[in-house]
Amino acid sequence: MRMRQGLLTLGLIMLAAGKVAGAQYLTAADLASFPQAPPPTETVAYGTGPLQFGELRLPAGPGPHPVAVVIHGGCWLAQYDIAHIGSLVAALTDAGIATWSLEYRRVGDDGGGWPGTFEDIARGADLVRTLAREYPLDLDRAIAIGHSAGGHFALWLAGRARLSIHSPLYMTDPIALRGILGLAAAPDLARVHASGACEGAMDVVVGGAPDEVPGRYAQTSPIEMVPLGIPQILISGAHDLPRRLEAADAYAAVAREAGDDVELIMAEESAHFEMIDPRSTTWPIVREAARTLLQLER
Repeated sequence: MRMRQGLLTLGLIMLAAGKVAGAQYLTAADLASFPQAPPPTETVAYGTGPLQFGELRLPAGPGPHPVAVVIHGGCWLAQYDIAHIGSLVAALTDAGIATWSLEYRRVGDDGGGWPGTFEDIARGADLVRTLAREYPLDLDRAIAIGHSAGGHFALWLAGRARLSIHSPLYMTDPIALRGILGLAAAPDLARVHASGACEGAMDVVVGGAPDEVPGRYAQTSPIEMVPLGIPQILISGAHDLPRRLEAADAYAAVAREAGDDVELIMAEESAHFEMIDPRSTTWPIVREAARTLLQLER
């Protein structure tokens, strides 16, 4: 399978990188110092609110180009916006992948949380089909990429096709994706709630604790939605928090048991944020994972 051939390349990259003794790893405070990304090809609204838009970037050449729906993280919280993912999407575009990077309402924004945030992610992703009527995008080669909370949404985009018509998050004919790339993704919302991480955001994102609204967790937490039915690559930073590494391991095991094709990659020189910094030694791993899912020639 082409995906596994590509992952052999990833493994060689990781072995070549090795570990850096005493290295200092990026924190949330470093996001403000990330280089400013060049302006997008277009900024397009998918709704009427000020946060309901995406940034489209096109590679050089006539296309049609493979496309990645990119979803930024930030603990589902309003203080972390689309700007900090700009360097990553620009680097992906330079690597030959069109990027559609989504902004969306978050906890602390008017309409953020349940169900508005999920509605934004779904509508924003589905707008790619409309964009393809005007721009040279290859919808047969479309993937979703997300970091941290954005990784949760990337996985959720694959699983939402299985939502019941009675779900408030149900939308007809969701975009078909070829694969999911989760960067330090949060695949288990019940674990996030139990940890108390992200300032208790789960009580707003899902609208309560797992024992209070179990049906909502079943509709929003990827570990409860498997099998997703498409290949998934999850990249974890070896120096990330243990609870994040444990969540990725547990999700991969459950998803594989359900029949999904899931590869878990350990980036030895990364904590939580290096994987969205194209200046880092983790960037080649991210780039090659995206290219593997898209089955692009090297």
